[in-house]
Amino acid sequence: MAQSINVGIIGFGTVGSGAYRVLRDGAQKIASTAGGPVRVTRVADIDWKRPRLVRVPERLRTTDAREILRDPGIQIVVETIGGVRPLGLVMEALRAGKNVATSNKELIAKHGGKILEEADRRGLDVMFEGAVGGGIPVIRPLKVCLAANRIHRIMGIVNGTTNYILSKMDAEGRDFDEVLAEAQALGYAEPDPRSDIEGYDAAYKLAILASIAFNSRVRLGDVYREGIRRIRAVDMDYARELGYVIKLLAIGADTPAGLELRVHPVMLPRRHPLAAVNDVFNAIFVEASAADQVMFFGRGAGHLPTGSAVAGDVLDIARNIRHGATGRVPCTCFERKPAKSMDAVEAKYYIRMQVADRPGVLAQIAAVFGEEKVSLASVVQKASGGNRAEIVWVTHTAREERVRRSLGRVARLGAVNSVSSRIRVHEV
Repeated sequence: MAQSINVGIIGFGTVGSGAYRVLRDGAQKIASTAGGPVRVTRVADIDWKRPRLVRVPERLRTTDAREILRDPGIQIVVETIGGVRPLGLVMEALRAGKNVATSNKELIAKHGGKILEEADRRGLDVMFEGAVGGGIPVIRPLKVCLAANRIHRIMGIVNGTTNYILSKMDAEGRDFDEVLAEAQALGYAEPDPRSDIEGYDAAYKLAILASIAFNSRVRLGDVYREGIRRIRAVDMDYARELGYVIKLLAIGADTPAGLELRVHPVMLPRRHPLAAVNDVFNAIFVEASAADQVMFFGRGAGHLPTGSAVAGDVLDIARNIRHGATGRVPCTCFERKPAKSMDAVEAKYYIRMQVADRPGVLAQIAAVFGEEKVSLASVVQKASGGNRAEIVWVTHTAREERVRRSLGRVARLGAVNSVSSRIRVHEV
């Protein structure tokens, strides 16, 4: 029997407990696949009194994460605390000669370069499949299976909370605040939902995916971000009428002008594969030079799906340890590509506004768009009551900066009460 490879888990919340359960319940298959036993020998958490879905034997528990780092028998450290606070623990683990598996998207998005450089210097593995897409295998396919391709574009629904909210709004005609409250009651949204609904979570994941897909370090500050708070049921109605569905997308593209990196709501044609991804499911759509179009789909969160991804990383690291091959897949950011300014991005736009219902208003607004070289494809006008009307414009493809300037000028027109919504439109 081969000697056991020992694992220490730091953080025993949703993901940590899922990883422990998958490693425990799948121990026999994992041993066969990894060439020998892989055992969790220590689990660290600051609070062992709170109830959990999985029970850990008393002998494995500790409240001191550094017990794991100091233990010479532990070769793999699993970090599932979340946030940037564990950076010191991860760096300490690497300096102690331990390989790392983490599901921490914020940590990798903000400090991945530093962590991977340290691992590379020491010939160690750092794996983070669980950081993007929960149980969906996407990071390893980008690094290995599609490595011979040039990736042109990635588009993803990478946040289950926002996808649940938008799916419910579309299917049931309900408004944002009502569905958000329901998502919180069901545990799909946090009591403080800002990371999800304002797009931060998706931005972390895009920074990771784009760095791997385009072989260039992506700084989080280069990712443009908009959330879904301003989406209303009426926007869903118009989208349906126009043949679209609204999704929060993470979009990355490798263009001659630089990397296009953006997270924001998008109107997708209902025939697009991502348009059919509903509820809390995630999907990542990849356009590549040789493989053409590939889509990865599955559950983007949850203790078992994400735990499965972390356990897969542990198994992969264990195999590498047995064959003396850790550090064989170093950081793949070997190019230095600039980020494209959001002002230079081109798209079609859906624009909804409230205006005075009187002759000449449409022409006045259309003139402003024309002066800014924003071409209008269609207009829908509906009475809103009293002396006000609601107008929806859909533009032809236009530069972001021109659309912003147009809307700034339009908002100052006396006949315009408000510009209520602006959503970019993606065409297949």
